[in-house]
Amino acid sequence: MKDLKKSSTENSFIPDSWESLKVFTKARIALGRTGVATPLKEVLDFKMCHAHARDAIYSVLELNELEEGLQQFHSGVIIVASRAADRSIYLQRPDYGRNLDKSSADNLKNESNYSVDVSITIADGLSATAINKHAVPILKKLIPLLKQSVLTIAPIVVAQQARVAIADEIGSLLNAKLSLILIGERPGLSSPDSMGAYITYDPSPGTTDESRNCVSNIRQEGLSYDLAAAKITKLINASLQLKLSGILLKDDNSQLSR
Repeated sequence: MKDLKKSSTENSFIPDSWESLKVFTKARIALGRTGVATPLKEVLDFKMCHAHARDAIYSVLELNELEEGLQQFHSGVIIVASRAADRSIYLQRPDYGRNLDKSSADNLKNESNYSVDVSITIADGLSATAINKHAVPILKKLIPLLKQSVLTIAPIVVAQQARVAIADEIGSLLNAKLSLILIGERPGLSSPDSMGAYITYDPSPGTTDESRNCVSNIRQEGLSYDLAAAKITKLINASLQLKLSGILLKDDNSQLSR
């Protein structure tokens, strides 16, 4: 009986001394312990979060709902696809996700009748879940700000099986001075629905990542729609004014306030 009591005491939950810090983050911190092991509740929660992350990677764009939601912006909507024919190829061949398939490229060429300031691409990336949840709501905040800046916007492009660099080809084909892509980010254990925004001045195939500015972790538990839209607008205005982006465009008040 004494041994049973001792075993029960040893296996009782022992919280971490810094557990109070959990209110400041969704990260997996201060899990506590049961004896020398991780508590069962935390083990099960980890497995559930891992399942959500895997689901996000294999999620698909809700094209009908997206297209319907994008109609309110009166910019036109074009659906395109990358060279990755399916999710399996997309995950194995990242280079295929960076380029349009031939029919999509030909379709965009027919739309490039005049120069515009900004092309907006919406892409599934590694979490279509993020795009399904956040793309239209943030555009409701962002597009009015871009129009207040008197910027012309190309038809909105929705890209399937796409990587960030696909916006370079899209922006180039649409004769855009600058490309903006909203894309599902790699899902984490606490953020399967995080969306990122990448801004590139003078987009063209072959552009590399140091030429981009990124605004990441756009979601309810991360960067809010209002803050993200304001930050993206400032970056776009500064980029167009200074004719540069990426490491040359500093995310500080000295450039963004010009």
